[in-house]
Amino acid sequence: MIKMAFCLETYLQQSDDYEIFTTRAGFKECAKIIEEKAVQILYINPGDKVLGARIIGLPPIPIGVNIEKGTIILPYTKPCHGTSVIEVPAEEEEFEHLAKISIKKK
Repeated sequence: MIKMAFCLETYLQQSDDYEIFTTRAGFKECAKIIEEKAVQILYINPGDKVLGARIIGLPPIPIGVNIEKGTIILPYTKPCHGTSVIEVPAEEEEFEHLAKISIKKK
């Protein structure tokens, strides 16, 4: 069985099951919003993949996790559109992946 890769860009175009907290924001502003809204926070390095998308920003990058709700909050940068903070559904595999790649905040 071949598992299809999740494409965040396609998901955002084809689904209404997400929330946008801010758009066209700076990396520091996005990090602050994630840290305020998230139930749990894991930190990752720039370039790490979340939901198939490489995440860029100032390290360490916060990713909000809500296992009970089944969502993650992340910064998403789209060229020419800036960085947004979005909350999207995630499966158990993604929570496990985040736990494996997470780093300690200095």
